[in-house]
Amino acid sequence: MRTSDFDFVLPEALIAQFPTNERSGSRLLKLDSKTGELSDHMFRELPAFLQAGDLLIFNDTRVIKARLTGQKSTGGAIEVLIERVIDDHRALAHIRASRSPKPGSKVLLAGDIEAEVTERQDDLFMLRFPDNTKILDFLEQYGALPLPPYITHTADNADEERYQTVYAKSLGAVAAPTAGLHFDTAMLEQLKNNGIRIAFVTLHVGAGTFQPVRVDEISEHKMHSELYSIPEETVALIKATQANGGKVTAIGTTALRALESAARTGELIAGVGETDIFITPGYQFQVVERLLTNFHLPKSTLMMLVSAFAGIENIRHAYAHAIAQQYRFFSYGDAMLLDRLD
Repeated sequence: MRTSDFDFVLPEALIAQFPTNERSGSRLLKLDSKTGELSDHMFRELPAFLQAGDLLIFNDTRVIKARLTGQKSTGGAIEVLIERVIDDHRALAHIRASRSPKPGSKVLLAGDIEAEVTERQDDLFMLRFPDNTKILDFLEQYGALPLPPYITHTADNADEERYQTVYAKSLGAVAAPTAGLHFDTAMLEQLKNNGIRIAFVTLHVGAGTFQPVRVDEISEHKMHSELYSIPEETVALIKATQANGGKVTAIGTTALRALESAARTGELIAGVGETDIFITPGYQFQVVERLLTNFHLPKSTLMMLVSAFAGIENIRHAYAHAIAQQYRFFSYGDAMLLDRLD
């Protein structure tokens, strides 16, 4: 298939620049993938579409303050976006500069911290921080929240709250698992009171989630690798839910990708791993029956994923409807509830 198969024209005014006043105050477009039927709702109506005994899988990653500014040893200005923290003193990063730094060179960051560029890995650079500087502590003090490139304002205190899920726990993402941003503590309690179970996985979302597909044939696209973790408890809950006739819903494409990555052998296996899974139409899903997700960028890998899950024509029709009805798009936008098309 071609990248152009997943393109659409989006009016710029529909790109949400700010979240709704309340997390659950967004809209929800429900798609029945079997019939193609669409229905318009508010997100707070979500519990009505779930049954006691169903299971929701959330990604509990927490966004780090991954954006930094600084300069090369030659004095040239640079922008740094940490992609992945490897350990206390090493991190892979995107570096934007007039000329890419060479291995062995130094960069001066906020707080007069000097980091060494030790190697280059494709379009990423390995940075080594001083022994007396723990990267996560440094980022918390000097870094900025890395809002997506289509959000035009600089991150402020409101973003530091709203660009995190209320259940975010495991530090390591550079982008939020945005389907989870719609949930507040009151809705989570309501779901539990309705007999709906909740479980967690972790996938540390990388900046590659915003990377455009630059090849014509989607089979030629290479995904960035991301770290994921699936607890034993989550695997047990999924198996018990399905054995009892309940449905499993992934809250966001990142939760879905983590689960599918852990089920590549045909059986869902708990543990920690790395994934560069690229889900496109024709993929056979192993784990979940439903997907809650936001609206995605044209020609993106996530457009390809939801098209694989719910059907290409269904997604085209749903996006045309969402644009006509002026739904809000992308990270701070509205949500979709999709049934899997088998």
